[in-house]
Amino acid sequence: MNIFLIAIIAINVIISFKGFDDVYFFRKYEFHVGSIRSGEQVRMVSSAFLHADIPHLAFNMLTLYFFAPVVYGNLGNLSFVLIYFGSLLFGSLLTMLFHKDDYSYRAIGASGAVTGVLYSAILLNPDMSLYLFFIPIPIPAYLFGIGYLLYSIYGMKAKNDNIGHTAHFGGAIGGYVITLIKLPSLFADNLLMVILLAIPIIILFVMAKLGKL
Repeated sequence: MNIFLIAIIAINVIISFKGFDDVYFFRKYEFHVGSIRSGEQVRMVSSAFLHADIPHLAFNMLTLYFFAPVVYGNLGNLSFVLIYFGSLLFGSLLTMLFHKDDYSYRAIGASGAVTGVLYSAILLNPDMSLYLFFIPIPIPAYLFGIGYLLYSIYGMKAKNDNIGHTAHFGGAIGGYVITLIKLPSLFADNLLMVILLAIPIIILFVMAKLGKL
């Protein structure tokens, strides 16, 4: 098993379990717009290693475990780490962009970083299929990726749950952009897939520009 993947999972587990037992620690390092705007920028990163509970942690780490090999197998270890942390930051930055005036907004979890790795893996290997627990047939990875981001746009607009849809979307943008920078040959080798995966990103920014979010 890849040492970089093990290290990332281990850090998530250690910090998350610390947060489970220590409310002060959890509150000190969670994503909180008001605190970040007052100068506590460390929360932009630290919040991505905290989780609400064990199922939340397990889901993120299992997703990372299954899709990370596609990324480091194609791009190498350092690029995998760059995509993970780059997606994490993209997720936090997009969240701040959309919620900068909501001083009470809070968020936690590695979902932004993990979604970036997932989107990178789909871009690198769009022919792979995914099995969802509620659908007994394989789903093409690229359809899942597009559908997931369209659902994230809906969640950002509806604001009817506690899921950090904005961080998911920002992470996906990070994974998409960094992967294309690291492997620009994808524009020539699979231009259609590059365009298809960009559609939800374009829709998001058009809706934001029109004030629909």
